[in-house]
Amino acid sequence: MMIRKITYRNISHSMTRLLLLLTTLLILAGCSSSASVQIDRNFPSVLAKPKPIAASIVLTEEFSNYIAQPNDKTVIDLGSAQVQVMKNAFAGLFNKVEFVTTADQITTDNGLIITPSVREVQVSTPSDNYLNVFEVWIKYNLDIADSSGEPIVSWFMPAYGKTPDAFMASKPKAIEEASIIALRDSGAKLMLDFYRIPAIYGWLREQQRLEQSP
Repeated sequence: MMIRKITYRNISHSMTRLLLLLTTLLILAGCSSSASVQIDRNFPSVLAKPKPIAASIVLTEEFSNYIAQPNDKTVIDLGSAQVQVMKNAFAGLFNKVEFVTTADQITTDNGLIITPSVREVQVSTPSDNYLNVFEVWIKYNLDIADSSGEPIVSWFMPAYGKTPDAFMASKPKAIEEASIIALRDSGAKLMLDFYRIPAIYGWLREQQRLEQSP
């Protein structure tokens, strides 16, 4: 009769496999559940030197109350959080800025009129991407016009966020964290890339030429 010798290595290996199996089952269970997320986070003001430009930012009711539903199991309330991010970023871009809900509320003859909107929100979970992370994409569009309402450019601005890993308290918490990182990314991109938009760069050059002409 053969007697199998049980060693510490055998036990350790079996326990490791069992723990990995249980972890995988927990992740898959969490990914299959529903998640309703409301972003409740304060975003710090931007430390930047704004350009001497006036702008009106039209934050529509739809944008301010935007609730994303990237799939039938996930709902993300982005409205108030993305308004805060946009206000902070635009305050760092322009030395004179007003925020309105409709274009007819604009009170000054500002150089730019900017209307942000959300094109799409996507969410990816470990069961979707086979990675140990949750991911969120927020795809923004900024319609930019001059003071007369003449369109200058419609700028597409994607933002991305992901969790460090999937081992968080719950699926809603993981999606919330990824959404917050995506919102921060949108603010950073707006600050870094706005004046690099070719159409905006050209508009600025034309304004400078007009100011210098006799």
